[in-house]
Amino acid sequence: MHNSKAVAVRAAAVATPFTGDSLGESIRNYLRTAILKIAEEELSAFLGAEAGVRTPARRGYRNGCSRKRTITTSAGPTEVQLPRARTFDGDEWQSTMIPRYSRRLREVDAALLGMYFGGVNTRKIKQAIRPLLRDSPLSKSSISRLIVRLKDFFEAWSSRSLATEDISYVYMDGTYVRLRCAGRRGSLPVMVAIGVRSTGEKVLLSLRVMGSESAAAWQAFVGDLAGRGLKRPELAVIDGNQGLALALDRTWPEIPRQRCIVHKYWNLLGYAPKNSHEQLKADYHAIVYAEDLAAARAAYEAFVRKWKRLHEGVARSIQEAGDELLTFMRFPKAQWKAIRTTNIIERLNQEFRRRVKTQGMFPTESSILILLFGVVASGMVKLRKIEGFDTMEAKPKISEHADQALAIA
Repeated sequence: MHNSKAVAVRAAAVATPFTGDSLGESIRNYLRTAILKIAEEELSAFLGAEAGVRTPARRGYRNGCSRKRTITTSAGPTEVQLPRARTFDGDEWQSTMIPRYSRRLREVDAALLGMYFGGVNTRKIKQAIRPLLRDSPLSKSSISRLIVRLKDFFEAWSSRSLATEDISYVYMDGTYVRLRCAGRRGSLPVMVAIGVRSTGEKVLLSLRVMGSESAAAWQAFVGDLAGRGLKRPELAVIDGNQGLALALDRTWPEIPRQRCIVHKYWNLLGYAPKNSHEQLKADYHAIVYAEDLAAARAAYEAFVRKWKRLHEGVARSIQEAGDELLTFMRFPKAQWKAIRTTNIIERLNQEFRRRVKTQGMFPTESSILILLFGVVASGMVKLRKIEGFDTMEAKPKISEHADQALAIA
């Protein structure tokens, strides 16, 4: 009997943090104090003076009253008493950080959007987060209202100025989605651009649905970035799309380009019979994973000589890429892994494809763009710093023989 009681006591102790009876309430008390402090600081800034302080800059007075509000945070519903005040003109103060009719903090809204963009419908969302929201309202239209807000934010984001962005590298690619266009069903490319700031941080620059991946379509996409003030990056990492290459040259003449070594590898395999794939892989890796530029050039020349005899199409294909295959070697070695492939943007496209798969056919271009943007905005995909970011401040260094060594015939 004694043992069973002890077990029951231990079980209750273990359950307490999850029921919120102890730890949950402590967190809510902390959040309640933090929210109140934020509101007080905002009010003091609005009035131009702290409580009880007389100054000519004061715009009004607190009226000694407060308004009870229940706000849902990551710790569940939190009740706070927000201060009230009026200006000398009689206008009532309204908090901009905690709007009057806002019932959930942004982090909770972000979690709701994350679940929605992860393929969970509203009914399942309510079931999943019921312990979190408790008695807080979550109607069927809650997610819809969040989507409308996200759409407004997306439209502003799509037209924002990029003049202040310090972008060192840019990655561009396209992924196809199924949607209705002009009354017909089909697949159209969503063009994506990710930039890398000089600090190494990645940032989503643009998302646009285009009619094709033609040179004209890519020109419109790249031109839009430049038109919004994006300065010429130090490097563009792309696949083998000639339309994109041409658009980059026209927009930012002589911009260094790095051809994705993975895309080129799969392209080479298409020219060789299956029984020679292992041999081709070893010869190709000797080039792109060489220790330095001199070793890469020697391996490249050996590759061309050998495969001209074996399968001339393979040799022509690698010569088509030319010096763009080794542009990454101009940059600090710590960054090579990050800038020799389009893996950064491929991972994002992979998440896009996974999410799109659950939706089937999209009714409009806007619907697909909002969904894909939401995948990033809701935090489902995190854009972290690139490898070797601590060498980003160093400008690309090219050895005295680099230009000659990169002139791959």
